[in-house]
This record gives sequence, structure tokens and C-alpha cells, in this order.
Amino acid sequence: METADLGLPVDVPSTALFTDHYELTMLQAALEAGTAERRSVFEVFTRRLPDGRRYGVVAGTGRVLDAVENFRFDSDVLGFLREREIVDEETLQWLAGYRFSGDIWGYPEGEVYFPGSPIMRVEGTFAECVLLETVILSILNHDSAVAAAASRMASAAGDRPLIEMGARRTHELAAVAAARSAYVGGFATTSDLASGFRYGIPTVGTSAHAFTLLHDTERDAFRAQIDSLGRDTTLLVDTYDVAEAVRVAVEIAGPELGAVRIDSGDLLLVAHRVRQQLDALGATGTKIVVTSDLDEYAIASLAAAPVDAYGVGTQLVTGSGHPTCSMVYKLVARAESADPKAPLVPVAKKASGGKTSIGGRKWAARRLDEHGVAEAEVIGTGPVPAELADRQLLVQLVKGGQVVARESLDVVRDRHAAARANLPLSATQLSRGEPVLPTEYL
Repeated sequence: METADLGLPVDVPSTALFTDHYELTMLQAALEAGTAERRSVFEVFTRRLPDGRRYGVVAGTGRVLDAVENFRFDSDVLGFLREREIVDEETLQWLAGYRFSGDIWGYPEGEVYFPGSPIMRVEGTFAECVLLETVILSILNHDSAVAAAASRMASAAGDRPLIEMGARRTHELAAVAAARSAYVGGFATTSDLASGFRYGIPTVGTSAHAFTLLHDTERDAFRAQIDSLGRDTTLLVDTYDVAEAVRVAVEIAGPELGAVRIDSGDLLLVAHRVRQQLDALGATGTKIVVTSDLDEYAIASLAAAPVDAYGVGTQLVTGSGHPTCSMVYKLVARAESADPKAPLVPVAKKASGGKTSIGGRKWAARRLDEHGVAEAEVIGTGPVPAELADRQLLVQLVKGGQVVARESLDVVRDRHAAARANLPLSATQLSRGEPVLPTEYL
């Protein structure tokens, strides 16, 4: 069930201050100069993928749409800006009536992207578009980083399910966004109840070491958990002695025991020993769940182990070493005047050190080879070649200020699985490498 429209407490009443000070000072100066109403095009892209990554994952689009809808300067926000003298009274009056009325196009959430991909395009007046820069980048950089890590972990896990368990390793609101992004990237469940409440993601959980330590004996703890949660629960078996814990667990629950969880030690070795012991005790259907600071490399190393599911926390919510995607929000075209009919002029920053941009309102398409596998990310500013017309990537998300493309997370999750499957096989290699698709400009 989607609950995004309920105004739940994991949201904020306004996103207007999720921005940088200079966005408002630019607005004030542009209003005074008479340039604020010039039609403008901003694009979100990244100049490079994180070191060694083969592809990126677009995530957070749905949250961007929510943020744009909630970008309102209410009396409390305006009072703060007035008290701090951040902008003048004329600008405050303009902000009081702010409503984004432009258009937003973007890669559909769950799609993959590459260096230069115009992941999102925001069109409207300079004034209304520039204010959205920080909040859009904040969401896309965080969520896409987590989704990319999740995608790599899901690829390494194969058919084995992944549990998101990172809430205690990050900010409480970031944890909700991270669980959402992990689900997009291929995780099956989360331990975070706020994520289940806000986005309908399936939640799971049974007990921690504290529950075992609370009781006089491990047997008492197992008995209490089974009596309360049933024989198909998951028992944590590494508080004391793993072999003894497994023996007692099966003795109490019988072969119907749902699963055991291992959270420490040499997971490869311990998993094999536990599987052998479970089978010898007749609990052939009891699953093995492993946790303990896993990342995609650790998951891949356990591919041959008798493991049924993985729980991942710290490495997931921190992007597995890459907590941001280095996305930027750049003005690429603007009109010569405030006349709505004035033509757009391409603009771009000229800089050294790899910070150059390409001006112009862009389209993007993915070219396929003769086998239907993606072979290039093609980006242009002119007419779209006929052979790429049906391979265009950007879809309209907001039209005239109204959201037109809100989707369920299950649709987004399925899209990502399909997009990843459409890439060359080398995309799923965990070894360092260049982007799996080249970016071509027309």
C-alpha cells in the first residue's frame, strides 16, 4: 500500500528551506535586474561515475516530486528569512506566492545512467527553477548512491533475498530514504518500520543479542521467542556457542524452525558447519541468514556458501564507499529576455579541471546492438535521429507545475531489474572498470 499522500511524520511540512542561502540571494538580484523571469533550462547530470563503478542507478525521483510539491514559503519560513535579513521585502513577497509552474523531465526512476546523462531537466523561469537546485541534488545524490550500492549487492546475491538493516547507521530520516532506495535497487525487505509505514516496503525482524542476554539461559530465550512468534521464526545463534545454539534451537522448535541468523565469525566456514548440523538434525528446511558488515564483495564471496538471505546495514546506507554520486544542477539554456516567446540560447561554464559543461537542452537515448543489448548512451541537442526515436530515455514528470508521472515502488523496482538486465554482462562485474556503456554526443 502506498502511503505517500498521508502527510506522515517522517515528512516535513515544507521543503523550502532545504536550499542554500545563495539561491535566495541570486533570486533577489535577478528580480532587481529584470532577468528572473527569463525562461531557463537546468539539467542534472554527473561528469563521472564513482571510481570503478560500471553504471549508476536513478533513485529518489518520487521523493523529488514530493519535494517540489511541498516547496512552499509559509509564514514561519518567511518570518525566519525576514528576521535574518536574508533577502529584501520585495523578494519575500515574491516567495510568499511561490509555486513551481514549470515542467520537469527525467530518466524514469530505476533506470540506469552514465557520465553526462541528463538525469533530470527542469524548465521554467530562472526564478522558480534555481530555488530547487539544492533539494533536488540532495535527494538524487543520496538516493542514487544507495540504490547503486543496493543494485551491486543484489547482483552479487543472485536469487537470494537481501534485507536492509541500516537505520541505526545513519540519520533517522536518511534511513527512510535509504530503505526506499535499497528496495528500488533490489532489496526485498527492510527492518525500518518508518519505511514500511511511509512507502509500504515489507518489514522483517525477530530479535537481537540483547534478547538472549536478557534471559538466564539461551534455551530460555529461544523458548520465549518461539512461544511468542512461532516455530517459523529466526533465531540468532551466535551469542555464545553456535553449535550448541543450533542444537538447542532445533530441539525446541523441531525441524519446522524457520531460520537461524549468524552475525559474527568466519561466515563462510560457519555457514557450512551450521548447514551440515541442521541437516543432520533433520531441519533440512531451516534457512540460514547472515549479517555482520556485509558489502557486495562479501556477498559475492559467499556465493558458494549454503546461505539463504543476507542482511546489510552500514555499507548499504553509505553507498558502499561512495555516499554521493557527484551530480550537479547546471543552467544549460536560457532565453534572451523575459518574453515567453524569446528563443533559448545554449549556455555553459568554461572551466579547467574537468568541470566543463555542454550547453543546450538535451535529449538522451540508448542504442542497442543487434542482440538487443545496450551498447551506447547517446546524448544530443539537435533533432533526434530516426533510429533512436523509440529509444529516448527522458519522460515528463511534471507538466505546468502538476505531477504527471508518480509511480509505485514495485514498478520502479521492476524497471531497474529490467534496465540492469539489458546492459552488457560486464556491468555486474565487481572488479574495477570503466562505465559499461560509452557516452556519445551528437
